[in-house]
Amino acid sequence: MAEHVTYADAGVDVDEGARAVEAIKDAVATTARPEVIGGLGGFGGCFSAASLKDMEDPVLVSGTDGVGTKLAIAQLLGKHDTVGEDLVAMCVDDVVVVGAEPLFFLDYVAVGKLRAEAVASIVDGIARGCRLSGCALVGGEMAEHPGVMNPDDYDLAGFVVGVVDRPRMIGPELVCEGDVILGIPSSGLHSNGYSLVRKVAIEGRTAAELLEPLDELGGESLGEAVLRPTAVYAGALVRALKAGAPIHAMAHITGGGITENLNRAMPADLDARVTLAEDGSCPWDVPPVIDYVVRAAGLTRDEALRTFNMGVGMCALCAPADENAVRVALAAEGLETFRMGEVIPGSGKVVYA
Repeated sequence: MAEHVTYADAGVDVDEGARAVEAIKDAVATTARPEVIGGLGGFGGCFSAASLKDMEDPVLVSGTDGVGTKLAIAQLLGKHDTVGEDLVAMCVDDVVVVGAEPLFFLDYVAVGKLRAEAVASIVDGIARGCRLSGCALVGGEMAEHPGVMNPDDYDLAGFVVGVVDRPRMIGPELVCEGDVILGIPSSGLHSNGYSLVRKVAIEGRTAAELLEPLDELGGESLGEAVLRPTAVYAGALVRALKAGAPIHAMAHITGGGITENLNRAMPADLDARVTLAEDGSCPWDVPPVIDYVVRAAGLTRDEALRTFNMGVGMCALCAPADENAVRVALAAEGLETFRMGEVIPGSGKVVYA
């Protein structure tokens, strides 16, 4: 007679999966938009496209991303309530740079051992990010991977779909010589460069050590500083654009830092010239945790500028005559701005002066 082996014996707890789904229902419901059809639990998320008929030429804009090795720090510290917000931010703030409004979001959570409370904490963060960006969390997947992942390990992936009317799209084709480059502050390291962060600042330290307050971080612990969630700009930017903010292009400053992201907003015959202080430092506020990691790694100025966001989470470009209007529109949505530089003739690069 064959040995009786259940799915649970193989390491997959179906009952815990059901408890996890039940635990996230309320959080998911807080992200609902009028276009959402049905609730959580269907085989596919349904979203009405009726409102798109009011657009001249609706363009769907999609994006996908993850949180990367920042998750290893969350797992070390047992703090899972912020990484979901990171996940949403990394996706929605990519699609908004063309002027797209995020419509709906899906997540993929892979775990070594499913624990309903931990998953609920992660999804609470995802729901918070969705509320901040104005998109609906319409579905996702929780996959238990016993024997493939360690019990306490998990990984996240996110997927977003947005829409923009083609005549209202923004991007490099609108950028002109003389345009002003405005920076919007980051909340910290966001979700990039964490393999380096872990190597120079986390490895070899216990969870207790990482939670000790540090004077050089203004009394914040290193653990708190590196897990501060990525800023979600999309909701505020969409509202500002709908209100008529005359922005030509935007750049989401993620992996590759300012150097390898701001150039993506440039046409082939123009450069973004970023003005630094006389000593080569950034003249705007850089979060202390970024300075801490840059020093710990011994990075040069150029290395830092192409690794971390250096205090700039998003850039917006506009005509000089429109600078005040853009700054006022963004301020009305709670976004601080500072002037970083200007657009000059060139070859599609970021240069520093």
